[in-house]
Amino acid sequence: MKRIEATFRRLRKEKRRAFVAFLTLGDPTVAVTEDLVEEFERRGVDLMEVGFPFSDPVADGPIIQQASQRALANGLSLKTLFRSARRLRQKGLSIPLVLLSYYNPIFRFGEGAFVREAKRSGLDGVIVPDLPLEEAGGLVRLGRRYDFPFIFLVTPTSSPKRRRAILQRASGFLYYVSLTGTTGIRKRLPPELLQDVRRLKRLGRVPLCIGFGVSTPKTARRLSRASDGVIVGSALIRRLEDLRKRGVGPRRLIERMGHLVEDFVKETHG
Repeated sequence: MKRIEATFRRLRKEKRRAFVAFLTLGDPTVAVTEDLVEEFERRGVDLMEVGFPFSDPVADGPIIQQASQRALANGLSLKTLFRSARRLRQKGLSIPLVLLSYYNPIFRFGEGAFVREAKRSGLDGVIVPDLPLEEAGGLVRLGRRYDFPFIFLVTPTSSPKRRRAILQRASGFLYYVSLTGTTGIRKRLPPELLQDVRRLKRLGRVPLCIGFGVSTPKTARRLSRASDGVIVGSALIRRLEDLRKRGVGPRRLIERMGHLVEDFVKETHG
């Protein structure tokens, strides 16, 4: 069974919600990213989302933009990403590993070659925030052929017609963007958010996870009640950079990030 499908099926049986953690590959180094992914799995993270750094990340706020710039300075390529995914699988990583990448690196690599290599390396799906439904047909078809989900985003402003079209093509899970704007830490989320999520869930059967602006374990717990999972990125990356700036060594850094993630996991699982 596919890892993403198996994960959500298990969580439904356990009456729990998924906690999805996001990291930018190579921030501060590829080795630290890999260590964090392994630590996060030990702490109970259900699914990992790894971002491939890009020079113009239009959907990302300042925290993830800065992480991308730091990672790009390390000279990463998609081949670096694939090697990293292979190492993690060889070391025993069992949770789903999903890539977030903007379209330009995929286009330059070649859609077919990208999907085949991603699948072989142990990745479980891809999110491409700057590739709209109308332009995603090639990757959707390749994803179906190679059993490699193309994960769509839905926003609060998506029309009912567009939502139905996305749900017809959706696989893996649906990424619900909780607010208009870019990623980042928010003190408040829109009051109509939970009602909109419940309406969307009634339209389809694919699991739905909420991302953007999920900044605290308390917020994660609240949003998990209306969804199948929550996605946290900026809050983790900000904490990671704070620890790095304070001179915390790699071993202690991994441990402290693990404690933070564990708090999110406990609140999300309930």
